[in-house]
Order: sequence, then C-alpha cells, then structure tokens
Amino acid sequence: MIIWIFRGVALIGTPLVTCLTVSRDLKGVVFGLLIGLVIVGIEYAFENISLFSLIIGIIGAVVGVIIAKLLDYTVFHIGNASLDHVWNIYNPVIRYALALLGMVVSVKKIPELDDLDKNILSVGKRASKNMKVLDLSAIVDGRVLDICDTHFITGGMITPRFVVQELHALAEANEPIARAKGRRGLDILARLQESRDIPFRVIDRDIKDLTDNQIKLITIAKELGASIITIDFNINKLAALENVTVLNINDLTIALKPVVLPGEDMSVFVMKEGKEKEQGVGYLDDGTMIVVEDGSDFIGKKVDAVVQSILQTSQGRIIFTRVKGKAAHQGPKQP
Repeated sequence: MIIWIFRGVALIGTPLVTCLTVSRDLKGVVFGLLIGLVIVGIEYAFENISLFSLIIGIIGAVVGVIIAKLLDYTVFHIGNASLDHVWNIYNPVIRYALALLGMVVSVKKIPELDDLDKNILSVGKRASKNMKVLDLSAIVDGRVLDICDTHFITGGMITPRFVVQELHALAEANEPIARAKGRRGLDILARLQESRDIPFRVIDRDIKDLTDNQIKLITIAKELGASIITIDFNINKLAALENVTVLNINDLTIALKPVVLPGEDMSVFVMKEGKEKEQGVGYLDDGTMIVVEDGSDFIGKKVDAVVQSILQTSQGRIIFTRVKGKAAHQGPKQP
C-alpha cells in the first residue's frame, strides 16, 4: 500500500512542484510528470534488487569515478597539450563508462565471494587442522552443543548451506516427528551461532555434480582437510574410504561410560524389582543397568551399594551390586 502512495505522490506531487518552481505553464507540468515517471521507473527497477547488491553497485560506481579522477591526474601531469585536448573531449564519457563498469563488475562478482569460503578455510586448515564439519544427524541430535560447552572441541565448526536447507525441509514436513527434528536442528544451529566459545558459520559450498548430500559433505570435508562430526554410521564407513576423519558422538558416549571396578562403592536409586527374588534394579545416567542384590526392600529409594561383578553383553553392560553392609555369602544372581 505504501508503495502505491509513494508512486501517487511522485506522479502528482512532482508536476505540482515543478509547476510552482520551474514554469507555471503546461511545460512545467510535463517536465514534472516526466521526472515523476523516471522516479517511479527507478523505484520499480530497484524493487527486485537486494539492498546488498545495491550498496555494492554504488560502491563499484564510486570506485569507477575515483579511477577516472586518477586518470585525470595522470594526464594532467603528463603535460601533453594534444592529449589534454582529447582527454577533455572524452572525459565525461570515460567517467560514465568507468562508473557503469565499476557498478556492473562489482554486482556480477558478488557470487564469487562464496568461493572465498574455501580459500579462507584452507588458510585456516594450514594454520590449524581443527576444523569440524557438522552433518544433519549431529545437528538434530543436539549433544554437540553440550560437548562445545565443555570446551573439549577446539577450532571452528562449519556446516554447508544444503544441510541447513534439509533442516528447513524437515521443519516444514507434514510428519510431526520429522517436523520436530527439523525445528530442533534449527534451534541447535541458532545456539551454536550465539556461542562465543567455538566459532561457527554456515558456508555456501556445494558440489553441483553430486546429488547425495552425504557424499557432498564428505567431499567438502576432504577438500578443507576437516573432520566430520556425526552420529550416522553410514558416514563413518563412507568417510573411511576417503580417508576423512570422523568424530562419532555415539562412539564418544561409549568411551566416556563410567569405569566401575569390583569392590567400589556407588550410590544407586532402586527403581523396580529384578527378575530374581529380593533383587532391585537401577540405572546409571547413560542407561547402564545396575542389579542390586537384597535391593527389593529399597525400591523408590537411594541406597549405597558395593560392586560385585560386571557382565558385558551385546546390549551393553550390567553391573551387579549388593547393598553395602550386607555380607555377600553367594555370587550375584542375574536378572
């Protein structure tokens, strides 16, 4: 609505102004109407031009005029009368051409700024091989944010824009679970950008010849000499074929499970009964099951227990304990 008000003011107000100030006849009205049409035409032409492109174009035009001024100064100091005469004749055209050329070149070269990502990051790679590339699964998982907060990750983190576009697509999906994952991923990215501990940025790097985003991600990481942070087992295998280092958050979680040795004391919250008589069952924060002998009387309570043995299964570890202070006359029973 405001655009049409502006256009109306330009087409009606401008002829009125020129009629009152330039010429109080039909000539002044026509002159003002032409100016109004030029203003509306320029406004319409700029409607689809981004502000960034407009500013860059103006800067390019200014640079062109400055170059023309430098050429003026050079010709003046040469001191050749014939050259001065020719230069003065064509000087307005040269200034116009250089200003227009500066504008066009600067606007057309804006997309090449994206290619600087690779060069800048390559310099960072030579200085430090700590660059990390986040994939979609690691972003949606969210634990990378907690890892960053602990300062265990050094260097910078990046993610390609096509990964962000995948998150946008998920956030707009009809399926509730996919939509929740997409929105969570976008929220994680926003929090990473706000973090002052780890530099994070989205890079406009893409590989048009490839359609699989996982292959694109691995290729970009290989070009930059970076590592990939993921929880996707497939990326582990694919990256290994390309000699790209992968930091799998799930592997880190397994490696950081608490080390428990027989004879150690531990505090256990008994949640439910076990399969055997008088057994109680609790869990560590990482989901490890703890079987408490003589723990059925302590369900819903926290109890001090002594580790008796540890059983490693394909599903994980099971820690067998006994309530502290009670003699262990027999071996632990499995649930």
